[in-house]
Amino acid sequence: MEQTGGMRARAGVRSGILGIVCNILLAGAKIAAGALSGTLSLLADGVNNLTDCGSNAVSLIGFKVSEKPADSEHPFGHRRAESVAALIVSVIVLAVATELAVQSFERIFAPEAGGFSLLLVLVPAASIAVKLFLFAFNFSLAKRLRSDVLRATALDSLSDCIATAVVLGGMLVTHYTGVVLDGYAGLLVVVFIAFTGVSVLKETVSKLLGSAPDAETVQAIRACVLAFAGARGVHDLTVHSYGTGKLYATVHVEVDAHMPLTEAHDLADAIERAAAEKTGAQLTVHIDPLVYGDERVDRLREEAERAAAAIDPRFRVHDFRVVGGAAHANLVFEVAIPFDCRLSDADVLARLKEALCSREGHTDAVVSVERQNLE
Repeated sequence: MEQTGGMRARAGVRSGILGIVCNILLAGAKIAAGALSGTLSLLADGVNNLTDCGSNAVSLIGFKVSEKPADSEHPFGHRRAESVAALIVSVIVLAVATELAVQSFERIFAPEAGGFSLLLVLVPAASIAVKLFLFAFNFSLAKRLRSDVLRATALDSLSDCIATAVVLGGMLVTHYTGVVLDGYAGLLVVVFIAFTGVSVLKETVSKLLGSAPDAETVQAIRACVLAFAGARGVHDLTVHSYGTGKLYATVHVEVDAHMPLTEAHDLADAIERAAAEKTGAQLTVHIDPLVYGDERVDRLREEAERAAAAIDPRFRVHDFRVVGGAAHANLVFEVAIPFDCRLSDADVLARLKEALCSREGHTDAVVSVERQNLE
C-alpha cells in the first residue's frame, strides 16, 4: 500500500508541475497576443489558462495531503483530500467562467474587431496541441490511479481544447467575412468551461456526501462472502469510501444456528481476510445465526419470501426467525426494498402482516423495512 501511495504522489507531482509550466507558457502567449490585437476571446482563453495554473497547484497540494498517513484526528487517512482538491478546482473554473461571461456580453453589445496576424493563428493552434497532450497524459494517469482530481484536470484540458478551437474559428471567420464574432466566441468558451466545472463539481460533491458504491465493488464483496461454504446468505452490505483505495465495509452473513461459536468466529475472520485480499475493502462481518432444516421454519420463511415478492419481485427477505412456541409465534425478519419503491414503509409492513398473519391465526409478523440499493 505504501508503494502504491508513493506512486500516486509522484504521479500527482509530475502532473501538477507539467500543467503549471505548460499553462504559464500558454497563458503568457495568449494574453500577450490578445492584448496586442484587441481580441477578447483570445485574452479570455489566456486568463483561463492562467487560472489552470492555480488548479494545477491545488491538485498538486491535494495529492501531497492525500498521501499523509492516518493519525488520531483522521483515523481513516487523508485520501479524501483529492476530492476536496477537485472541488476547489471546479469552483475556480466556475469563477473564471462567470467573469469571462460578463466580458463576453459586453463585447457582444459593443462589438470591436481585433487585429489579425499569423501569430494569432499559431498561438491557439499550438495551445490546442499542448492541451490535447495534457488531456491524454492526465486521463491516462486518472484511469490507472482512479484519481478524481486528475480526471478533473484532464476534462478541464479537453474543454480548453474545444474553447481554443472556438476562439481560433471565430478569428478566422471575422478575418475572412468581416463578421465580428469575438464576443460570441468568448461566450462559447464560457459555456465549455462552465460545463466542465459543473460536471466535476456535481460528481465531487456527490462523493463527499457519500455516494453509493459502484455495482462492481458490491458484487465482488458479495461473491467473496458467498464463496465460503458456511455462508448461507448475505445482506446489509454497506460500503464507505474514504477516497480512492480506502474502502471500509460491513456485512451481515447468515450461518446455520448450530454452527459452533468458535467456527462462526473463524469464518468471519476468513471472510474479512479474503475480502481485503480480493477487493481491497476492510470488511467487518456480523454473524446472523439462523435455523435451517426445520420444516415449520423453512415453510414460514418461504411464505414470507412469497408474500414479499407478491408486493414487488425486487423485495428481499433476510434474517428470518420464528420466535415463540406452538400456541403463538412471531415471524421476525427484515425486508429490503429499493429506494425507488413508491409504497411507504408502513404500507409494506401492513401488506406483509395481512398476507402472513391471515394464513395462521396464531402468528404475528415483526418486520423491519430497509431501503437499499438492490442488485
